[in-house]
Amino acid sequence: MFWAAEEVVKGGRSQGGAAGALMGAVDRFGKGVCIGGEGNIIALVQPYHNNALKRVVKMPLLHLLDTGLAAYLLKWGNPEALERGAMSGAFFESYVFSEIYKSYLNAGKEPPIYYYRDKDQKEIDLLIFQNGILSPIEIKKAASPGKTAIKNFHVLDPVSASGTFDGLETLKVEIGTGSVVCMANELLPVDEKNWYVPVWLI
Repeated sequence: MFWAAEEVVKGGRSQGGAAGALMGAVDRFGKGVCIGGEGNIIALVQPYHNNALKRVVKMPLLHLLDTGLAAYLLKWGNPEALERGAMSGAFFESYVFSEIYKSYLNAGKEPPIYYYRDKDQKEIDLLIFQNGILSPIEIKKAASPGKTAIKNFHVLDPVSASGTFDGLETLKVEIGTGSVVCMANELLPVDEKNWYVPVWLI
C-alpha cells in the first residue's frame, strides 16, 4: 500500500480512505510503526527529479512493506476477497516494491529507488538509479499489460538528451532497460529496450 506522505500527515483521506483507515488501525496498535531503521515496516520513497525535468511532483510516497499486515489492518478477511477487490492492484504494486526494496537491504545496500510523477499525472511506479543509469519500472497486475504500460517512459528522455544541460554534460543520465513487472509466465520483450518481467523473477 502506498500514499503520498502529505496525505498521511493530513489524515490520509485519499485512495478511498485506505490510508486513513490503515493509519487509524496502526494507531490502535500503538507506536509500532518504524520508518526505515531495523523495523522497516514503512519505506519513504523520494521522487526523482533532475534539472531537465519540469513540472515534477516532489512529495515522497510511503509504502507499507508488509502486505499481509496491510490486509489484516484493512480487514481483508481472505486472499480471494483481496484478489477480487478494488485494492488488489495497489497491494500487488506494494508487494513488488517491497521485494525489490528488501533485496537491496538484504545485500546491505541503501535502496536506490525513486518514483516519478508530474503535474500532468504522468507517472512511473519505480525508478532505480544506480551507477549513473536510470531504469524505469512499471508494475501491472495483468498477464499481458500491452505497450501502454511503458507509455510514460518517454518523460525521462530530457535527462539523457544531448545539449539539455548547456555545457554541463556530466549531469546527463543514461536511461537503462525498462521493465514492466506483471503476471506474465515468462520474460518477454516489449520492444528493443523494455521487457515484461514475471513477478516470480523478482
